[in-house]
Amino acid sequence: MYFLRKYILCINYAFIYLYKQNAIIMTNGVIIARFQTPYLHEGHVELIRSVQESHNRVIILLGISRVTGTRKNPYDYYTREKLIKAQFPTTIVLPLSDHPSDKAWSDSIDHLLTTTFPGTDFELYGSRDSFIPYYKGNFKTTELDEHGEFNASEIREQYADKVYESKDFRAGILYAVHNQYKKVYPTVDVAVFRNDKQEILLGRKRETTDWRLLGGFVDPEDEGYEQAAARELREEAGALETSEMTYEASRKVDDWRYRNEDDKIITTLYSCDYVFGEAKANDDIVEINWFPVKELGTMIKNQETAPEHAYMLNLLFEKYTI
Repeated sequence: MYFLRKYILCINYAFIYLYKQNAIIMTNGVIIARFQTPYLHEGHVELIRSVQESHNRVIILLGISRVTGTRKNPYDYYTREKLIKAQFPTTIVLPLSDHPSDKAWSDSIDHLLTTTFPGTDFELYGSRDSFIPYYKGNFKTTELDEHGEFNASEIREQYADKVYESKDFRAGILYAVHNQYKKVYPTVDVAVFRNDKQEILLGRKRETTDWRLLGGFVDPEDEGYEQAAARELREEAGALETSEMTYEASRKVDDWRYRNEDDKIITTLYSCDYVFGEAKANDDIVEINWFPVKELGTMIKNQETAPEHAYMLNLLFEKYTI
């Protein structure tokens, strides 16, 4: 009997061992991260290896921003997938789109995993400052210790202005440019009137003889086009006091710099009334003057105005000389 009980006990231990082994095989290790760096740093490598030690199948869900080709998200999914696969070829890499709702994002994770790998369980891994606080799904999450101090933003900055003498480097630039959406650059132009809209303020740039509306590109810091117009007016004409900006029109600009490019400029024209102050040429404007609005038609015809502003100036001429 003693030997029989001992044999049964050994069998039970064997079953427990096999069950545990099977549990490890059937539970997939999932890493959710962005890997927005030009190489896998030590922290990345240790994170993947730590998960590999506990799971036979490792899945990496790569965060996909809805805005690509930016300073924070310079690398697309395919570039990062190749980066990971080069060092960890057996790792499964899948895309995971961003979502403004944590709940909807978490549901998409659970749906992606359960439909791609049915009948298995998952354990989700991250490190400090990872996805874990935002995950509202059904699977277990585990935070792993950091391996060294690594900052993806700092690493990107280190490489941002480096130029390499290689065909691959130049091909990479082409890849990045050709995989961007065509862009529209927003600008603002300002028509400043005085004397009951009988005169308009125009400026002239260096090395040109034609006159143009004041204005320029909208900055990311501007709260709106009206604020951008007011800022550009201050930068190019000094501290003028004017009425509030009034929308006039918007138009694609036939700017010579973008004439043969896919990207284009669209400007928004605002008008305002002069109150007081002295107009002084600043920034890229070297001369500034007041002109009778009724002479705009002749100036446009005689090519005394910038060709890219002809449509806007003619619109103002027709509107305010009737």
